[in-house]
Amino acid sequence: MTATPQDPAGSAPRAGPRALWSWATFDWANNGFSTVILTFVFSAYFARGVAESPTEGTTLWGYALSISGLTIALASPVAGAVADRRGRLKPWLGTATAVCVAATALLWFVRPDPADAIMALALIVIGNVAFHLALVFYDSQLAHLVPRERVGRWSGWAWGLGYAGGLSCLGASLLLFVQAETPILPLDPETQEHIRIVGPFVALWFAVFALPLFLFVPDRADTGTPIVRAAREGLRQLSDTFREVRRRHANILRFLIARILYNDGLNTLFAFGGIYMAGTFSMSVAEVLIFGIAINLTAGLGAAIFGWVDDRIGPWRTIMIGLAGLLGFGIPLLLVESRDWLWVFALPLGLFVGPVQSGSRSLMVRLAPEGMVSETFGFYQASGKITAFMGPAIVGTVTAWTGSQRIGLAPILIFVIAGALILLTVREPGRRAGV
Repeated sequence: MTATPQDPAGSAPRAGPRALWSWATFDWANNGFSTVILTFVFSAYFARGVAESPTEGTTLWGYALSISGLTIALASPVAGAVADRRGRLKPWLGTATAVCVAATALLWFVRPDPADAIMALALIVIGNVAFHLALVFYDSQLAHLVPRERVGRWSGWAWGLGYAGGLSCLGASLLLFVQAETPILPLDPETQEHIRIVGPFVALWFAVFALPLFLFVPDRADTGTPIVRAAREGLRQLSDTFREVRRRHANILRFLIARILYNDGLNTLFAFGGIYMAGTFSMSVAEVLIFGIAINLTAGLGAAIFGWVDDRIGPWRTIMIGLAGLLGFGIPLLLVESRDWLWVFALPLGLFVGPVQSGSRSLMVRLAPEGMVSETFGFYQASGKITAFMGPAIVGTVTAWTGSQRIGLAPILIFVIAGALILLTVREPGRRAGV
């Protein structure tokens, strides 16, 4: 396996402050999709207003996310490998972004009618796959825009902007449309137009705030390789990677396995956090929403602050500090019985969520071999999806067996511990494993 000479990974930075902030703003732009569409607003509308029943809606939504997750896991490494052969990333990023924006905008046509459920699920699958493919090319841009000694801060700042962007888009959606006494547009609440409008609104938000990246961020050099040849060479390199992964890329493989585990823990925490607070602490939907916003604020703050720490001590240590913080505050969260103590431990816990996520992206930049940056980030995206079912399935099963939400969420801590133990074997460039 040979590196392409045009690959810019590790080369001197070509981006000034305007280009770097334009790159980071893409995180602000795209988080409206995950926050408003997948997590809070449209998902609830689908379950309660489109599907025949909330139970069926939740089941169908889960199937759609599972299908899109499997597609992402299979397509991301392929897309990254082909992009490495072509050189330029912005055309790929632009195409994936446009598909996600279009699919999101079309959610406007999903009426509160079970007959529209299939259309809604198809658009969610298409949008979610395009969203994560865009991240393959977006994340790998960091390798040629920023010198290695500043990757941590820019990854952290962008991740913090992402949290802020998602919450801002959510707040705007609620204030202008969903919960507005008088929406700014003449929308018919009988047909749920005040909720359906979040599709076009999030699409517009994504498109407008993504624009600076395409205007001001320099791209990698074009290799001039025809698309058919690039696809053939990319697939061949992908095959070589699979054959040689244990011999030549064992360090990256260990990191991806570690990330699979602790990332499953984080994803399961977010998936069941609201259910835990509503069930164990009898919180209302409004209270859970406020709590979720507060946690996201502290997570964004933590990502931004720890970006500096990442550049000082390295992403490996930053992730380890984050995982230790998750355990240090997560264990008491499963033991406390009052809401006051819940806030006391949950808000600091949020500070350590962001650094784990942004530090993982930073470490991937440092581990990616020259000529394989996008391919490596393809595997990075795949590692976040390939076992996404595992955490929720285990938590659900343990909860059913024990009849206790507290005990049911305990496997999250096991995922974090297992991920940390495997991360001990990962060698960050310039640092010995386990140090």
